[in-house]
Amino acid sequence: MTSRSVQKWHDQGIRLDVPDSPGTRIWRQGEGAAVVCLHGVPSSAYLYRKVLPELADRGLEGIALDIQGLGFSDRPADFDYTWTGLSGWLEKALDAAGLREFHLVVHDVGGPIGFDLVRRVPHRVSSLTVLNTITKVSTFRKPRTMRTFEKPVLGRMLVMQMNSPLVVPFFRWKGVNAGPSYAEIRAYGELLAQGDGGSAFLRMMRNFETTAEFEMRVLASLRNRSFPAQVIWGRDDPELRVESFGEDARNVLGLERDIHLVDGKHFLQENSPVEIARRIALLVETGDDI
Repeated sequence: MTSRSVQKWHDQGIRLDVPDSPGTRIWRQGEGAAVVCLHGVPSSAYLYRKVLPELADRGLEGIALDIQGLGFSDRPADFDYTWTGLSGWLEKALDAAGLREFHLVVHDVGGPIGFDLVRRVPHRVSSLTVLNTITKVSTFRKPRTMRTFEKPVLGRMLVMQMNSPLVVPFFRWKGVNAGPSYAEIRAYGELLAQGDGGSAFLRMMRNFETTAEFEMRVLASLRNRSFPAQVIWGRDDPELRVESFGEDARNVLGLERDIHLVDGKHFLQENSPVEIARRIALLVETGDDI
């Protein structure tokens, strides 16, 4: 049975059919320059539900879509759930949505996926905003909780726990500061298991491309960027700490300015949607690194 929170979110979006590829659902709010917001795991486009209207209020079009394997995406069993496969699919999905040029926002593994998209279509990216993600993937080691998802039986059990009241203390521990309601957090677990019980998500978790080859090709595209960029970080992230992961992102992008810290843990969009939208609008307006 679909909860009220998830049904309300579903109804705000529309189906996105992608030619010769699995489809998904997309949410678009506002008019103006397009800002495409990419989520990671174990979330979905739902993560940006507070950010999109804030972008719209600033004269931008806030856009989020469910990446294959998560949320309301089709989740076929035979899909390529590597970061390379997902970035290739994302290019087709943005084509299907009619998005030729866009400002890009990335988070979590939406970072590597988005960075590979930059490699594919650098001329279409107008700016880049980086939120709590991984840049130097070859040295990344999954936290213990994430490694559990790689195990066939334990991973399935953990997805079941995520789609239960147990997701609430977990998210409050690792993901969010005070703010999101019980129902809002429960929606994350429900969306994780949507449709296939989390099978596609588990395939994704077993296909992280933490290789030197992947890192080299995406970092080259970031270092050679011709668009402005910024790094925003949830200051209380217990896993992707700003002193290491945040600084990696700043250094790779060659940013001289300090990282902009905001209230929040890993899912900073829950605690600081207004400030995130304000900074994105500032980057779009100035056209310079901030």
